[in-house]
Amino acid sequence: MNLSDRLPWPSLTVLGGATFVMVTGEMLPTAVLPQMSADLGVTQARTGLLVSLWALTVVVATFPLVRLTRRWDRRSVVAAALVVFAVASALTAVAPTYEAAVAGRLLGAAVCGLLWATVNAHVADIVPSRHLASGVAVVLGGATLGTVIGVPLASLVAEGWDWRVAFGSLAVLGGVAAVLVRVLVTRAVALGSADERAAAPVGQLRPVLVVAGLVGLVLVGHFAAFTFVTRLVADAAAGLPGGVSGALLVFGASSTLGLAVVGRVRDGWTAPVLVAATVLVAVSLLALVVVDGRPVVGLVVLVAWGLTSGTLPPLAQTLIMRTAGPEHRGTAGGVIPVVFNLGIAVGAAVGSLVVERSAPAALPVPAALVVAVAAVGLVVATRSRAAEPTDLPARRAVVEPAACPN
Repeated sequence: MNLSDRLPWPSLTVLGGATFVMVTGEMLPTAVLPQMSADLGVTQARTGLLVSLWALTVVVATFPLVRLTRRWDRRSVVAAALVVFAVASALTAVAPTYEAAVAGRLLGAAVCGLLWATVNAHVADIVPSRHLASGVAVVLGGATLGTVIGVPLASLVAEGWDWRVAFGSLAVLGGVAAVLVRVLVTRAVALGSADERAAAPVGQLRPVLVVAGLVGLVLVGHFAAFTFVTRLVADAAAGLPGGVSGALLVFGASSTLGLAVVGRVRDGWTAPVLVAATVLVAVSLLALVVVDGRPVVGLVVLVAWGLTSGTLPPLAQTLIMRTAGPEHRGTAGGVIPVVFNLGIAVGAAVGSLVVERSAPAALPVPAALVVAVAAVGLVVATRSRAAEPTDLPARRAVVEPAACPN
């Protein structure tokens, strides 16, 4: 096997560690909610707003920061952003008031979108195109572990010691990740032969925006229901060790399995598999209607939902970055966290509105319909993309420079 055809495992592992730190930091207030609220003298509802403010800040700050740093070496951007992330976590750990904690969180959120955008683009630069799905799956595996392991571990730390220790530990992890990025992550290089690079189609931005918008719509439907997952799968949870915690663990493990499966998707199959996964998410959501009073059925639906939804982020990211090509990787990398966070925020808000006016049992059907509409849109968008003429102008043979003078 040609050296340029291999996965850069050290780089991918370190970048996966960076996403672990990011996701753990994003969700940390939910893990330490009671302790943090009591110490800062605010309600749990106000502390919970720290997660919403985080998502909003990511949406607002990502594109300006990506544009500001677009000519920098991406490894330097990731390392510097991780340092700022660590500082923000440390400031939150020592915050004397709720307002100070908010300031620390906003600083961390501002660089989180930049981190995601830059990591997304750099992975596409250092992984051969035919193995991009595998590379993305490895890096996003860190994000999944952040949810499945990082957040519960932080909760244990808060219960055993103090919520401030959890944030302090996150600051240390951020600093370590920054050092490892500079030491182990490789520079971007031109992958494949010159003929292969010259023959590759020109990247396009409009299809990137279309696919990202449709995936965001999928997330609206998914998170409208997932926000109230503990209520929707209460029957399934009753039959599991640990109750609701056990049900969430099953969902997380199923999502992790879905992520692993995506790593096996071959080049050229990303779009069809993404469409299929989206359809199956819609079916899983609709199946929640028949869960009531049937624990076994509820467990099967929970596993199917977790398995299929776990495939969506890596499949979507792979398709988006592959469609963007080297020409638009920086922009596409920024589109992903912005659209995904918007989808999550809108989905949670829509779900809350439905529950407020009705009940959690009213969520599955509209959530499934939203995802189904997105699936139809993805079918049209990916077929249109496949039908485009292949005699497009050849793109430049060299990928974006790994480093430019500041």
